[in-house]
Amino acid sequence: MKTVFTTGEAAKICNVSQQTIIRCFDSGQLKGFRVPGSRFRRIPRDILYRFMKDNGIPTDALESGKRKALLVDDDVDLVEMIRDVLDADGRFEVRVANNGFDAGMMVKEYHPDIIVLDVMLPDINGKEVCQRVRSDSSLDDVRIICISGMVEQDKIADLKAAGADEFLQKPFETDHLIGRMCRLLDIEPVHA
Repeated sequence: MKTVFTTGEAAKICNVSQQTIIRCFDSGQLKGFRVPGSRFRRIPRDILYRFMKDNGIPTDALESGKRKALLVDDDVDLVEMIRDVLDADGRFEVRVANNGFDAGMMVKEYHPDIIVLDVMLPDINGKEVCQRVRSDSSLDDVRIICISGMVEQDKIADLKAAGADEFLQKPFETDHLIGRMCRLLDIEPVHA
């Protein structure tokens, strides 16, 4: 469980803009500290919790401590396997979409921390999903891992140019996927 948050993470937990958190920090309403030698602000969990309680902000996002993952793939067996592994891991709250349309609706409503996105969906390609997510500035903090059986380097480069953070070729080990998710979300990896 995370004990110290960046202003961006605190903003997401409180469901406010990062600027609001920075203003509260700079005005002294929200205590914390600056990382020595930098301008970066950090907010300890207990202080953030008290701030949320004092301001009537629901604390469930902080209490669960889970990162939100959205799996987008029409391969039901693969989705079930990944979901089972993430549920067993315990650090992720998982939602699933089987096509690009549902994914688009869910991204807006659920605001996941990370999307595991199949490139070949029945109704839309993964590149277009990446572009749509990246065109919305409120989703700047969402990480995207594209997965596919295709390996053409120019297509992978196109996905990254469209906003994908990572690409994983199918088939892959679920441990490898979780490792990439943890790295992108800055979560400590669990070593068995």
